[in-house]
Amino acid sequence: MEFELKILGSASATPFQDRHHTAQVLTVAGTPYLIDCGEGTQWRLLEHKLRPQRLSSIFISHLHGDHFFGLFGLLGSMSLSGRTEPLQLFGPAGLDEVLTTQFRHSHTQLGFALEFTAVETTEHRLIFEDKHLTVHSLPMRHRVPCCGYLFREKPKRRRLVAERLPAGLTPAQLAALTLGEDVRDETGQALALNAAVTTEPKHARSYAFCSDTLYTETLAELVHGVDLLYHEATFLDDMRERAATTHHSTARQAGLLARRAEVQRLLIGHFSSRYRNLEPLLAEAQAQFPWTSLALEGSTFSVAE
Repeated sequence: MEFELKILGSASATPFQDRHHTAQVLTVAGTPYLIDCGEGTQWRLLEHKLRPQRLSSIFISHLHGDHFFGLFGLLGSMSLSGRTEPLQLFGPAGLDEVLTTQFRHSHTQLGFALEFTAVETTEHRLIFEDKHLTVHSLPMRHRVPCCGYLFREKPKRRRLVAERLPAGLTPAQLAALTLGEDVRDETGQALALNAAVTTEPKHARSYAFCSDTLYTETLAELVHGVDLLYHEATFLDDMRERAATTHHSTARQAGLLARRAEVQRLLIGHFSSRYRNLEPLLAEAQAQFPWTSLALEGSTFSVAE
């Protein structure tokens, strides 16, 4: 079952050459989840053959334009294409007001229900759940209310070993075994012990998206051990004072957080347009955490079960 992240944009506030504003798509078991929606996101989706109509959930980190200016156009195109299924939208309070104002003055009427949930950006809490995963908010420290998102697959069932199973078990009893239960008869006699007829479930995977933020050590606890961590790295560390002033992080700080969080892999992005060559940012992050990659446009990162 797939667990795959596609990068649509890696730029910070100002786009640069082939670097676009922030947007990512996480696909889990065929279900796509859009994370941020910078200007031009609908073009990026089409470019990478990702059908916007398949989106059922969108997660916006904050209300700086490079993270959500593409949303109005995307929603409008969905409606013009005949969408009728509801769409869930998550983001900081005020996003609904911005969209409502745009809709009112452009006389736009969506052909589908837009279900907005305001996310409390200062708290770590469950905000979304479906059959595949849970999503928790991650508090960021930025100039405006801002949050990241932690995506975790739901625990998977244990796997049955067919040759060890006794004959005659019902579907309900087999299901109980996959849930880690023993199967017994009316007298309490064991018909099948879970440990004897099943193996460990496949790994439940995880992805943490840390949007624009000052370096925050407490994030390491919230994202500890995730398979894939994205952390902004707007500047090199020689500009850490500039990073602090603008409430951003450096590549070194992103690597340091990944190391402290003991994650499996780090992706860095949100690069300042001052950097034509991104290799120095990669090298700086890798000095702290070797398993670091650049979150470049069109890149795909898969996590195995």
